[in-house]
Amino acid sequence: MRSDNRNMTPHAQDAGDAIAILGLGKVGTAVGYLLKSAGYRIIAVADQSPAALKKGIPFTGGQACETLVEAAAAANCMIITTTDDAIASVCREIVANGAVREGDKVIHMSGAGGLDLLAPARQAGAHVASIHPIQSFADVKGAIMNIPGSTFGITADDELREWAVKMVNALKGVPFFVPERDKALYHAAACMASNYLTTLVHMVETTYRALGLNRTEAIRAFWPLVRGTLLNIETRGAVEALTGPIARGDAGTIEKHLQALQETLPDLLNAYRELGLMTVDMALQKGSLTRERAQTIKTLLKGGSADEYAGKTE
Repeated sequence: MRSDNRNMTPHAQDAGDAIAILGLGKVGTAVGYLLKSAGYRIIAVADQSPAALKKGIPFTGGQACETLVEAAAAANCMIITTTDDAIASVCREIVANGAVREGDKVIHMSGAGGLDLLAPARQAGAHVASIHPIQSFADVKGAIMNIPGSTFGITADDELREWAVKMVNALKGVPFFVPERDKALYHAAACMASNYLTTLVHMVETTYRALGLNRTEAIRAFWPLVRGTLLNIETRGAVEALTGPIARGDAGTIEKHLQALQETLPDLLNAYRELGLMTVDMALQKGSLTRERAQTIKTLLKGGSADEYAGKTE
C-alpha cells in the first residue's frame, strides 16, 4: 500500500517520501543505497531482471516487487533508472496502470533525455525532473564511491527544483541546473569527458603495445603522464596545461609522428590529425605558438608538407 506524506512538513517530506527505484542497474542500486544511507525511505524496488533485483536489494532495501507497476504503486516518488531507451515506455506503463497520482514525483536519471520522456506522468498530475550524475560507473561499489562529490545536472519542474537540490545534497553531490533545450549539449560534454577520454587512452595503449609492451606494461609506462596531465588541467585549466611539440611549434616532430603512424598504425592517423588541428588552436590561444608556425603544422596535419607551406609564403 502506498504511504501518504501529504500532511508532513515540506522539510520532513523531502526524506519522508516513499521512494520506488525502477531499475536496479549500477546507477539505480548505488543511488538507492546512498539515499537510504542519507535517511530517505526506499519502500519498493523492481527490475525486469530477477538477477539484478536479487543483486541490488541488499544495497537498497525496500520491498522487492515483481513488476515496475507494483513498485511504483507503492510509492509517491518514483526514480526511473532503467536504460535511457526504456524510460519513456516505463513511464507510460506505470501511468497507464494507475500507479502515478496527482502530486507524485517522477524522476529519471538520464543525461541526454529531457522531461518529455516523462510527459505521461506530468499529464497525470505528477511533478517531473531529471537528476543526472556527471560520473562514470563501472560497477555498483565504484558508483557508491564516486557519486559523492560529483556534479549533478538537474532539469526539473519548478515545483521540484528545491526538492531536487536537497536530494543531490543528500547524495553529497553538487547541483547544476541544465535548461531543457541544452540537455543534449550537456550530455555530449559528459561523453567527451569520459567516453572519448577512454577512447583516447585506448589509442595510447594501442600505440605502446605496438612497441611490444603488454597491456600492464603499457599502462605502467604512460599512466604517470596521464595522471600528471590531469592534475595540471585541474589546477591550471586545459589551455595553460598544454605542452608538447605543437605547443612548442615543433613541426619536424609532428611530421615524424605522422609518418610513423602511417607506417605502423594507419587506423589512428585520422584521429591524430583531427586532435592535432584542435591542439594548434589551443596553442594559439595559450600564446605559445606563432601564427606562421601554426599554419605550417596545420598544413602537415591536413596532409601537406612543411616545404609546401613554406613555398606559399615565399
